[in-house]
Amino acid sequence: MSKLAYLGKRALLSVPVVWLGASMTWFIIFMGPVDPASRLLSEGQVRNPAAYEAAQTQLGLNQPPFQHYLDWMTNLLFFDLGQTWLLYQGSSVNALILDFLPRTLWLGFWSVLIAVCIGIPLGFFAGMRSNTSSDYLASVGGIVWRAMPNFWLAIMLLAVLSNSQAIVGVDWQSLGVDLDALTGSPNLGYMAGDWLSLTTGPMAFFTNPDATLAAIKKVLPAALVLGSASMGNEMRISRTAVLEVRNEDYVDFAKAKGVSDRAIVWKHVLRNALIPLVPIITSEAFLLIGGSVLVETVFGINGIGSLFYQAAVQGDLPLVGTLMYVFILLIVGVNLVQDLLYTIIDPRVGLEGN
Repeated sequence: MSKLAYLGKRALLSVPVVWLGASMTWFIIFMGPVDPASRLLSEGQVRNPAAYEAAQTQLGLNQPPFQHYLDWMTNLLFFDLGQTWLLYQGSSVNALILDFLPRTLWLGFWSVLIAVCIGIPLGFFAGMRSNTSSDYLASVGGIVWRAMPNFWLAIMLLAVLSNSQAIVGVDWQSLGVDLDALTGSPNLGYMAGDWLSLTTGPMAFFTNPDATLAAIKKVLPAALVLGSASMGNEMRISRTAVLEVRNEDYVDFAKAKGVSDRAIVWKHVLRNALIPLVPIITSEAFLLIGGSVLVETVFGINGIGSLFYQAAVQGDLPLVGTLMYVFILLIVGVNLVQDLLYTIIDPRVGLEGN
């Protein structure tokens, strides 16, 4: 089986996963113990049979359950997500997702990047210098960082940054971010233009460095908090992976052949140690999607996690179900990225029998 066929097979297997997740969401939201129609009405309107029946009609709940399920799944398939009922009443859900989702992806991207670029190198450093003071210091630091809850770390980080001059002797404003701007949404509008343009659209990430730097600074505290747990976990796992690979027979054989230490480290140890880290990194990405709900709320970032939290609090159950579908697509997409990384790092993936 070629690697392309392997990736195609994994993509096809993701289809029933999405279907099952969306079906369970529909059953919980519309067939569960909470009546969506009553949540859309005030206490006085619930007792009004005409108002209650109108709400059921709007939601399609006056249809047979199977017909309602088919209509709901068809709308999800074609991404016809309708309108909101309570939160941003009357707004298009598609427009809300296009507005809120980029902020969550921006936050998630930098969270993963921080965790990977700090946690894995520290783990490799500790693994290559096992049982030394550097190893102990990095390991203890990773455990402590991993143990700090996101909500506590978010509050402490905001307090430190707001009083950074008195606490650490460094003024956060000197880095180009106002103290009043520690919370709030990053400005990503400069990348919302024509995709083929060099000055607007995604290319503006490179052609407008000032706006890009400002958006990074804006989301950096939240990204550090969101990636903190992953950072400590990836450091611990990467250290263990390096220790295991260093004891493999092929590493001893390479040393016996006279291969240089640099070549052994980069060609044999580090590359093979990355293989068990792939599922760890992607599984942490799943946690980042769920953790974004809390972090976005604390830092005032109007992302898809914050929108989900507001919809749940307001009782806009149809919007909650739609956002759950978006989360399912994100998780399945991350899983497909994991399979792609496997084919790049591990040459055995895609061989006959996989």
